[in-house]
Amino acid sequence: MNQKELLITLEYIEREKGINREVLIQALESALVSASRRMFPGDAKIEAKVDPLTGEIKIFCEQKEVTPPQFGRIAAQVAKQVIIQKIREAEKENIYKEFKQKEKTIVNGEVYRFEGRNVIVNLGKVEALLPFREQSPVDKYIQGKRLRAYLLEVNKKGNMPQVILSRSHPQFVSQLFELEVPEIYQGIIEIKGVARQVGERTKIAVFTTDDKVDPVGACIGIRGQRIKDVIQELHQEKIDVIRWDADPQIFIANALSPAEVASIKIDEKEKRAEVFVKDKDLSLAIGKHGQNVRLASKLTDWIIDIREAGAREKEISLSSIKGIGKKTEEVLIAAGYSLKKISTASLEE
Repeated sequence: MNQKELLITLEYIEREKGINREVLIQALESALVSASRRMFPGDAKIEAKVDPLTGEIKIFCEQKEVTPPQFGRIAAQVAKQVIIQKIREAEKENIYKEFKQKEKTIVNGEVYRFEGRNVIVNLGKVEALLPFREQSPVDKYIQGKRLRAYLLEVNKKGNMPQVILSRSHPQFVSQLFELEVPEIYQGIIEIKGVARQVGERTKIAVFTTDDKVDPVGACIGIRGQRIKDVIQELHQEKIDVIRWDADPQIFIANALSPAEVASIKIDEKEKRAEVFVKDKDLSLAIGKHGQNVRLASKLTDWIIDIREAGAREKEISLSSIKGIGKKTEEVLIAAGYSLKKISTASLEE
């Protein structure tokens, strides 16, 4: 590699690989110093200078030029090694930057191989890791199969950037809805929260300030097509789309869907809500193994206690109402009047 070839190479690398020429020249000079040190005894101060305009290389020992006649061959070898190394470093850095920008979004890849229970996914320029802890129990991973996943994080580790994927993260569901629902992508509809039990059920809260748009209906789509596509990607995981509300009582009632709520008593200091539902909705509100109330609690960030609607009447005695003493309470109970019956009674009754 002569001076002209060196300049052409430096210019090409700067233009195509995005490596600053000054960085390349500094790396080359440092490598040339290391290569030259074997030629000079002791601790002599060695310097290497590469002219950025002509490509000429000079070696100095104690500020005196001592460039050996045969140094051109050595310099060419050193330059080649430095350039290859810098190209590799630049490619790694570019890959890191590219995938760092894709963090918290959905990426497409192909199942490449397996490392124990972890799945290695080929994303084209890099191999990504889908750890067992980030997998859904209902997913089937087959070598060569295409898949979509949430890009959880990108780290600089080892020779190549480490890309971590997830198919269990709640934000994976959010991103799927953003892909399927244009109103979310456009910012018309906002996703306020997601609570997920991977492989079984997800509750997602949505909101809009546009009175003309039904956020729940938009997410479900005509004949349910939009939500069907998300459910299909999640292998039939159930999804409840919930209308978010600033009023915690309304939001909690919505979050417990499909159960119907009779009334709610909240403790704002403790962020605890006692929710009363009719007997027929009790098991529905709680859900299988407490799944529905657990997800609702996670979605709303409130502690939710489900109670039977009749339990509230039993707890509140008639005598606690102003104007009703113990004797009056006994008379009313003997006459068959409960708190509910009194509240619905006519004035004449």
